[in-house]
Amino acid sequence: MKLALSIALRFLSSSKAQTLLIVLGIAIGVSVQVFIGSLIQGLQKDLVNTTIGNSSQITLTSSTSDRRIEGWQEIIDSIKGLELPTSLSALSASADVPVLLSSGDRTVSVLLRGLQFPEANSIYNVDSRITEGVKPASTGEILIGKELKEDLGLKDGDQITVTTPDRSVKTLRIVGVFDLKIANINRSWFITNLETSQTIGGLGDSITAIEMQVEEVFRADENTEVIAQSLKNRPVSLTDWKSQNAELLTGLNGQSVSSLMIQVFVIIAVSLGIASVLAITVVQKSRQIGILKAMGLKDSTSSMVFLFQGLILGVIGAVVGIAFGFLLILMFSTFAVGPDGEPVVGISVNYGFIMLSAFIAIGASTLAAMVPARRSSKLSPVEVIRNG
Repeated sequence: MKLALSIALRFLSSSKAQTLLIVLGIAIGVSVQVFIGSLIQGLQKDLVNTTIGNSSQITLTSSTSDRRIEGWQEIIDSIKGLELPTSLSALSASADVPVLLSSGDRTVSVLLRGLQFPEANSIYNVDSRITEGVKPASTGEILIGKELKEDLGLKDGDQITVTTPDRSVKTLRIVGVFDLKIANINRSWFITNLETSQTIGGLGDSITAIEMQVEEVFRADENTEVIAQSLKNRPVSLTDWKSQNAELLTGLNGQSVSSLMIQVFVIIAVSLGIASVLAITVVQKSRQIGILKAMGLKDSTSSMVFLFQGLILGVIGAVVGIAFGFLLILMFSTFAVGPDGEPVVGISVNYGFIMLSAFIAIGASTLAAMVPARRSSKLSPVEVIRNG
């Protein structure tokens, strides 16, 4: 082993330009893998956060005709006690009541969303989305969306009247303005506390939904199955974001497949380059190999020489490639920015993925060296020396 390693190092050092080209080829391949993989992962994370980051990822609703969930505190305690595939990062009750808002000569349909504070902040981040005023604290206080406020000319402190589903008229007071960064929601939601919504909707102590978020969003459906099984004797139904966002999942899967294809072709190109260059090395070094074999070098040892070359080239190329990859990430994050100075795509640096890319490159380099290694083992010292 030591002899094979020593010869491999001598061969590499005797052809510095050739060695440098191979290392650069591997490094470029690894850097492309690291950069493209991190970019795709960051893009996927941004898409998921934009679409479902501030919304319920698993929603439990009633399957009864009145759509009310009775004994919801017991249900929440039951869910908390379950062993789930991925932990819940948020678990909150909500009571939704459709109302008609009358303002001047306009009547607008709005959803009065009664949220359980502070638990709901883990989903909707209401505290940080209030642009004016304060969060509702007493019954009858609401937050109104920024766009709806502008459309109707309302302001903080205004009294508004709404008509409930049972045609009763209620008065609410605006105590603040929210901006969830989605214009349709800002125009169609009132946000209030759970008690106000239950009172306005005549729900008593019941609610209309239990909302959840999970630590690993792509495993939300696994949690849904476990929770549904545990509550199979209750009149409730569950949905998760994956079943409601088929097109988004298709897009994310397409991105993952395209990223994988790029990485596979890069590895194939790098492997072919290494194999061809080392095969030429066998021809170039055939006389030296023949002499060494004539002096007693075993066929297996001569093969190990080229396997060691592939391994050494792979390790050096992977290390340099990771450095190049981080440089590409830094350059992209510095120069590819939007008007607000933030990167147009937030790149996700996954160290596990980076190490996997490095090991794949090292493995591919070593495997690529097997062809020239086998060829070197078949060299006849007599024929090589005789033919020069």
